[in-house]
Amino acid sequence: MKRWWSLFLEAVRGSERDYTVGPVGPALVMLSVPMVLEMAMESLFAVVDVFYASRVSADAVATIGVTESMLTIVYTVAMGLGIGATAVVARRSGEKDELGAAQAAAQSIALGLFVALAIGVFGYFNAERLMRLMGATPSMLDSSLGYTKVMFAGNATVTLLFLNNAIFRGAGDPAIAMRMLWISNAINIAVCPLFIFGIGPFPEMGVTGAAVGTNIGRGSAVLAQLWMLTSGRARIHITRAQMRLVPSVMLNVCRLSGSGFLQILIDTSSYIGLVRVISTFGSEALAGYTIGIRLVIFAMMPAWGLGNAAATMVGQALGAKKPERAEESVWTAGKYNAIVLGLVGAAFIIFAPRIISIYSSDPAVVPYAVGCLRIVSAGFVFFAYGLVLTQAFNGAGDTWTPTWINLGCFWLWQIPLAWLLAIHFAMGPQGVFIAMTVAFSTLAVVSGVIFRRGWWKTRTV
Repeated sequence: MKRWWSLFLEAVRGSERDYTVGPVGPALVMLSVPMVLEMAMESLFAVVDVFYASRVSADAVATIGVTESMLTIVYTVAMGLGIGATAVVARRSGEKDELGAAQAAAQSIALGLFVALAIGVFGYFNAERLMRLMGATPSMLDSSLGYTKVMFAGNATVTLLFLNNAIFRGAGDPAIAMRMLWISNAINIAVCPLFIFGIGPFPEMGVTGAAVGTNIGRGSAVLAQLWMLTSGRARIHITRAQMRLVPSVMLNVCRLSGSGFLQILIDTSSYIGLVRVISTFGSEALAGYTIGIRLVIFAMMPAWGLGNAAATMVGQALGAKKPERAEESVWTAGKYNAIVLGLVGAAFIIFAPRIISIYSSDPAVVPYAVGCLRIVSAGFVFFAYGLVLTQAFNGAGDTWTPTWINLGCFWLWQIPLAWLLAIHFAMGPQGVFIAMTVAFSTLAVVSGVIFRRGWWKTRTV
């Protein structure tokens, strides 16, 4: 126990260990602890805004749900670029090519800025039209359109926050990524209520204040990230020489990020289809789904941390010509993830009404939220393995395999099943929740079968 506690403390402080040598278990702990804590902070952010918004109105909560479903394109850009950046940086780090890793990081950041600017301009000026397409009610538009506009306008903060942290993780600096999320969310938690409720000298902005606070928090963390990357205080050190656009490096990052982008787009945009089905049952059902899914995200974010640790281990091990070490890392991470997420899922199933009561006492909203939390949590063990396996493919640079798996499981399976159960068989929102659990469980099984075939070991990055 003392040994594991010392590993935990070393992981939180940051370590200079070489993750391509030594026992796999301790190496995973060193990488995953700060990644899990990082994702826990991100999942805390997901529930804090809903907690504050629930004190405003059901429309405010529903607006966050609709806007977040549209902002999946932003998260897709960030996560897609992050997949490419992690794969290249981890591989170069495993090869001990520090200049190559820094160059890949700089080109990834440039790509992120270009895409975020385009999304911000389009989203801000088309916010109302997009909200209407998503089924927003007139009362939601009257009270909460500002939230959507601000979130689109400030999307570069979330893009760079996620992307830069992916760079730190790929280089084996997860503790820095963890601290950046802590900065972001601490500021968000402190600032959001000031703008939402008009505390002290701050204007009362309602749910729009949540968007303002979010962007202030994320923007502050991005500035800290860029300072770390350019100051030489991290394993990645970007200098002026690496800031020049290098077409060959950018194309390599684009190649991996493009399929990674498509992969995450297929995954996250499927939620748009789910939200569209749920919105036909009214704002109460949508608000219940939003609360429930935010709590699911709260649990899943730390699980993503273990998945990210596996991706880094795979990338660096393949760079060091150790494919057996890469495979061992994945199955070990999957086992750890299943144990932790399984326990959380059991707690959610048992205590769902008590947990939901923290966020809403509306008798029209609570049943939907409880149903969402319980049904989706039932598949958490499968989710755990699925997350690790798909991230392992990405860490190896085999980004197309999880892309095709996502397409089949989410668009060709989850959305039609959700419509069939919810509308055709008149199960309502409960049918959507069941479809989500079935789809993620299918993804885990399919990913496991393909992973065992070992094609990912031969990918070049």
